[in-house]
Amino acid sequence: MLVAELIANHLFRLSDQPVEPPGPGEIQVRVAAVGVCGSDIHSYAEGAIGDTPCTYPMVLGHEPAGTVVRAGAGVTGWAPGDRAALEPAVYCYHCEFCNTGHHNICANIRFLSNPGIPGFFREFVNLPAHNLLPIPPQVSLEAATLIEPLAVALHSLKFAEPQIGDTVAVFGAGPIGLLTIASLKVAGVSRIFAVEPVPHRREMARALGAHDVFDPAADPVRELLAATGRRGVDCAIDCAAKEDTTNQAIRTARNGGRVLLTGIHSAAFVPFDVSYMRRKELAIFNVRRSNHESEAARDLLVENLAQFSSLVTHRRPLADIADAFVTVEHYADGVGKMVIV
Repeated sequence: MLVAELIANHLFRLSDQPVEPPGPGEIQVRVAAVGVCGSDIHSYAEGAIGDTPCTYPMVLGHEPAGTVVRAGAGVTGWAPGDRAALEPAVYCYHCEFCNTGHHNICANIRFLSNPGIPGFFREFVNLPAHNLLPIPPQVSLEAATLIEPLAVALHSLKFAEPQIGDTVAVFGAGPIGLLTIASLKVAGVSRIFAVEPVPHRREMARALGAHDVFDPAADPVRELLAATGRRGVDCAIDCAAKEDTTNQAIRTARNGGRVLLTGIHSAAFVPFDVSYMRRKELAIFNVRRSNHESEAARDLLVENLAQFSSLVTHRRPLADIADAFVTVEHYADGVGKMVIV
C-alpha cells in the first residue's frame, strides 16, 4: 500500500508498505478520505503538538472514512464494501477512566496518528470492529471525514451548555471553529460572535451561522464588550489557541461565564490572565477530543448535510499530500477543510 510518512518538518516521503491481514476482532478498511486537522499542521510545521514531539517517520491523519475490505475472526455485521467513518482512538476499556465512561482520557489510549502509532494517510488500515461507524448512502466518504471534528465540537458543547438566548464568542474559524459555530446555531444560541483573521474564513463563519464577525486586528475584546453592552458573552470558546486568544476569551466572558479551550496551543506553557479569571469567577473547561459523540455527529451531519459539507473545499490525492499541507498551512486558495482522497 501507499503510505505518506512525515520524516521531518515540512517533509513527507511516499513509501510502499505491506498490508497485514486483520486480526481477530478487527476489520480491514480501504481508507478513502481523510481530513487534514490543525493538529496535523502542528506536527508538520512545528515538529510537535504541545509538549509531545514528533518521532520520525510517522503517519499523520485522524479524520478518516473508508470501505470495508474484509473482517477478521469473530467479526459479524460487516461486509465488503460497507462504508464507515473510522474512530482513530483505541481504548483499553478497563482503566478507571474507561470504567467511568471517560474513554477520551483513557490511561492507556492508543491514538492513531500519534508518534509510533500510524494514522490514516495510507491506503489500508486494520481497526477493532467497534471503531467503525456506519454511514448512510447520502453521505459521501469525503463528507464523512467531518464526523470526527464535528464530534469534538459537540463534546465541547457539553461544557458550554448553550441555552436559547445565550451569547457565545468563538475565537478561530478554522474547521473546528466553523463546526462549533454551526452546532451553536442548531442549539438555538441567540447571538454568535466569531473572531478570525483570515478573510475567507470570516465569510464561512457568517455562512454557517455567526451573527457578527470580527478581525482580531481591530481589538476583538473592545468590539465584543461594546456589542454586549460591556456585559460580555455567556460563553467564550477558544478554537484558535493563537497568540492571545485564550486571554481574549477570558476577558470577553461575562461574570460567572464559561470559557472553553478547544484549540491546541503550540507552546507547552502559556500565560493566563488570572486576575480576570478570579474576579469574574469563570468556569474554565479544557476539551479533549470527543467522548461517544460520533453517532450524534453523524446524525447531525445527515440533518444538515448541505450546510456542513460546504466546509470541504479542497481535495488532493495521497500522492499530492505535500501540496495539500502547504495549502492548509498558509490558508491559501480559500481553503476550508482539506481532504486527502
